[in-house]
Amino acid sequence: MIDVPTHAPPGYDCPFCRLLRGVDTELNAQGDIVYRDERTTAFISPRWWPANHGHVLVVPNVHVENLYAIEERDLCAVSETVKRTAIALKTAYRCDGVSTRQHNEPAGNQDVWHLHVHVFPRYPGDRLYQRHEEQRWTTRSEREPYAELLRAVLS
Repeated sequence: MIDVPTHAPPGYDCPFCRLLRGVDTELNAQGDIVYRDERTTAFISPRWWPANHGHVLVVPNVHVENLYAIEERDLCAVSETVKRTAIALKTAYRCDGVSTRQHNEPAGNQDVWHLHVHVFPRYPGDRLYQRHEEQRWTTRSEREPYAELLRAVLS
């Protein structure tokens, strides 16, 4: 491991750790969780892009800030859950493809200080990478149908 300073502010209350502890907020709720095992959790992201609704975040259950800090066995578990989620997206959403991405540090566009991997359903012409400024926050009721679809496939 390299010695990388933490970017979380003092007293950081990690929203993903809150979710993992069972605390619901408007942005993350237990109903968003589509898969969980002893090392990882996958849940519907509260932030959506215009043509890629219902994308999923996969996180390690242990709090680690970024790729530099995660233990190899937890990273492998995250990768396994990313793969499982990608396959589930293909079945549940009938998407034409899947993209994944993971950010580290502010310069890498990380904005939550808990490692997470985005798993996006992709469609021809969706312009995912050109529409970053058009993303928006969702409601629980918007997320629930997507969570139900994915839970049905992942169960």
